Amino acid sequence: MIKLLIPIVFLSVGLGVGIGAGIVLAPAEAPGGTSGSKEVHKETKGSEETKSKPKKSPKKDGEGGFEYLKMTKQFVVPVVEDDKIAAMVTLTLSLEADPAITEAFYSIEPKLRDAFLQVIFDHANTGGFNGTFTESVNLSVLRKALLEVARKDLGRNVSQVLIMSINRQDT
Repeated sequence: MIKLLIPIVFLSVGLGVGIGAGIVLAPAEAPGGTSGSKEVHKETKGSEETKSKPKKSPKKDGEGGFEYLKMTKQFVVPVVEDDKIAAMVTLTLSLEADPAITEAFYSIEPKLRDAFLQVIFDHANTGGFNGTFTESVNLSVLRKALLEVARKDLGRNVSQVLIMSINRQDT
C-alpha cells in the first residue's frame, strides 16, 4: 500500500513545486495593475505602441511585422521511465505571429494549450527529454511539431513557436 502512495506523493509534490515556481516566476504586474491576462492584451491591442511594449519586429518583405504572443502559463510534463516518474520538465512558450490574430489567439488559448500538451507529452514519451534534450536537433523537432499544431488552429499567420525556457528536474 505504501509502495503505491510514494509515486502519488512524488507526483503531488512535483506538481506543487511546478505550480509554485510558476507563481513565483510569473511576470510582474502590468501598468494597469493586472498581471498578463487577456484583458491587458485587449487594452494594448487597441492602443498605440507604447515604450514598454516592444512586441513587433521590423517588417520583412512587405509583411506587417510580427507580434510575440506568450502562453500565459508554463507547461509541466512528467518524464516516465520504467512506469515511474523520473523527471519533471517545464517549458515556457511564445508564438511569433501576425498582430491580426492576437484576439483569436487568446480566445482559443485553452484549446491550443491542450494541443500543445499532447505534442509535448508525445515528445516526452518518445524520449525527447532524455539525454541531451537541449540539443538543437531535439528542440527543432519539438518546435516543428508545435508549429504544425499552432497553424492547424490559427492558420499560416503563425511563423514560429519559440521555446522561451526549458528546465528538467530529476526526481
